[in-house]
Amino acid sequence: MTYQHRAEAVQAADGDNAARLAEANINPVTGFATDYLNHFNEAVMLLEMLPDCPDFLADLMAWKPMSYREHFLSSHFKARDLAIEAYGAADPALRDCLDTMATTMSAVLEATRDSLRADMPREETAKLAGQAVAWIKPLLASANAVINGEGDGETTNAQAMADQLMKKAL
Repeated sequence: MTYQHRAEAVQAADGDNAARLAEANINPVTGFATDYLNHFNEAVMLLEMLPDCPDFLADLMAWKPMSYREHFLSSHFKARDLAIEAYGAADPALRDCLDTMATTMSAVLEATRDSLRADMPREETAKLAGQAVAWIKPLLASANAVINGEGDGETTNAQAMADQLMKKAL
């Protein structure tokens, strides 16, 4: 079933719920909110600024991976309970796809964080941070596509992308 057909089915079956989700900034077709990606965007921003602002290393070291549910449970997102509920009701294949991308981004960020040191030369820091950003940004774009109903887990193939990134890291 295409996303257009899913959207029509969702709207026909529960127009009020779809409107409620859309109003809460949750995609009514997928059941996901892009707010989750802010967790990763924050870490990417820190990595991008780190070579010029070494003081941000402490902020990056404090970054911790969070699942979709954990992110919303700890957030001030107005419709956080609805976001968690919609995520639980989402298509399991799409949810797995999004979770795989999040796990991969978290692994890259944790490995990068664990490799950084305060006494690391600026050029080394820039290279490591730049490589991590180069790996994470395509995953963020793919995760955004899944959240917005533009990817389906099969065409996005998060696991293949994750495997490819990990091969490059070795």
